[in-house]
Amino acid sequence: MDAPEAPSSIRDLFSPAWRFSLAGALILLAGAYVAEHFANLYELSYSARPTSTYVGDLLLDNLPVVNLNVIIIEGAFLAIVLGTLYVFLRPRYVLFTLKALALFVAIRALFVSLTHVGIYPGNIDPGLGLFDGIYTYLNFQTGFFFSGHTGLPFLLALIFWEDVPARVAFLALSAVFAVAVLLAHIHYSIDVFAAPFMTYGIFTIAKALFPRDHALLGPAP
Repeated sequence: MDAPEAPSSIRDLFSPAWRFSLAGALILLAGAYVAEHFANLYELSYSARPTSTYVGDLLLDNLPVVNLNVIIIEGAFLAIVLGTLYVFLRPRYVLFTLKALALFVAIRALFVSLTHVGIYPGNIDPGLGLFDGIYTYLNFQTGFFFSGHTGLPFLLALIFWEDVPARVAFLALSAVFAVAVLLAHIHYSIDVFAAPFMTYGIFTIAKALFPRDHALLGPAP
């Protein structure tokens, strides 16, 4: 049987050839966010224990604290919105991106549940606004390892590697967020520097688990 033609529109994703893959991607993503929800609750309760103390960090011990919430919070939400639009304007990328994102969220939820380190003193508080509350709930503040700010754009860079402008833009975004969370002292340096390696591992697992969807990322016809 011939392989189905790659989806060229969002409507194609609902065709018999791809609807089950789309449903699977959405179920995986929903399950990942449920796992993250409970990981958030556990992390927040654990962070209140006296055993959750901060540790020394070579970079944070020597870097000034800079309020970069406009990048870390509003910039992150803007990047999510624009990144989502960019993916859905390229339908052949949607299935693999959703499944790789689900793996990313689920694996990060597992990691932030394992080891609990206190917030580094002097870090920039996210604030009390609407976006700030969503930001805090999504565990960007107390879930340290590994940095989602750094990892998610890097994951998109790997997915869109053959699209050179997109690759450069996502890599640059990952670097900007990495610097911002370090200067704001809301991530330890190991969280930031490990993020690309963790993300590459997740990307490799996604390729192995979803080869049919990854094959759609080939050169556009």
